[in-house]
Amino acid sequence: MKRRTFLTAGAGATAAALATPAIAQGKIEWNLPTSFPKNAPGVGTNVTGFAEKVAAMSDGRLTFKVFGGGELVPPFGVEDAVQQGKAPVGHNPPYYAAGKNPSLHWFTAVPFGMTAAEHYAWLRYGGGQELWDDIYAQRNLKPLYSGNSNTQSAGWFKSEIKSLDDLKGLNMRIAGLGGEMYRKLGVNAVLMPPPEIFQALQSGALDAAEWVGPFLDQAFGLQKITKNCYLPAYNEPSAALAIVFNKDAWAELSPDLQAICEAAALAASQEALAQFDYHNARAMAALEAEGVIFRDVPDDVAEGLKKAWEEVRDELTAQSEDVARVRESYDTFLAESVKYANAMNLPLLKRR
Repeated sequence: MKRRTFLTAGAGATAAALATPAIAQGKIEWNLPTSFPKNAPGVGTNVTGFAEKVAAMSDGRLTFKVFGGGELVPPFGVEDAVQQGKAPVGHNPPYYAAGKNPSLHWFTAVPFGMTAAEHYAWLRYGGGQELWDDIYAQRNLKPLYSGNSNTQSAGWFKSEIKSLDDLKGLNMRIAGLGGEMYRKLGVNAVLMPPPEIFQALQSGALDAAEWVGPFLDQAFGLQKITKNCYLPAYNEPSAALAIVFNKDAWAELSPDLQAICEAAALAASQEALAQFDYHNARAMAALEAEGVIFRDVPDDVAEGLKKAWEEVRDELTAQSEDVARVRESYDTFLAESVKYANAMNLPLLKRR
């Protein structure tokens, strides 16, 4: 794929020609579709912040025009567009493309898994990035970690959940392997783009919805429909975001522009984590003032979820060699992280 592959006539580009750079006087402009509304707090500002940093650090030599989910490609089709050369770069959580390879879940989040800090530590120093690069190279993609929401909310439920029996038959919006976990407990797990969640919950098409956490859930208005919110999300103890390049497009960037993109993605990741941690705390207080009740997940439900997750995890491991090798690396560091966190962080969190 040569850079000319991405040339189009401009703003009127169609789905057949989505990668619309302007290359003149040594400058490159590339379209960058994301899975989210581009102005959405946290997830949307993650990619727009990345684009702003690249433009500033490159002195305008490389710029990105960000398109929100559905504007150029479907929210769950970003990586397909990048793989097919319809866009040189995109932004999404890797598990939105897990239909291509189930191991992609481990590069976003898996139930009862790592926190945001642990996940980045594994990617950076525990061999996670090397595995990620190798698996994405199978589809001619290059991933850059760009942020994390940290621990999410278990979800907003119209009825109180007191036992496992209360889950049976519920229609629930939930992403990732958490959906497979809940299905084993009798839930009808539904994956839908974020902008559709409010209407589906309001209309009665959904009985419950898992989105992100107080910050984004408040912005999407879920508290207007139900006041029952459960914490924490055992299904998503963290959730990573990624900037994903077509490898041929990536190779056409000069080494300094590649380094700028890597630095901008890392800077965006730190901003995302700070943004989520700060605004989640404030949004939680504001939601409580509106009458939202933040409830603990009952013990038997948490235990049932963990058992269901272990079944899902083992089934995927048996089906996929990529899952098996990623899980081996992930679980090795997770075990060390659990021991460390229980000794170092847990007592502090309980007593401060």
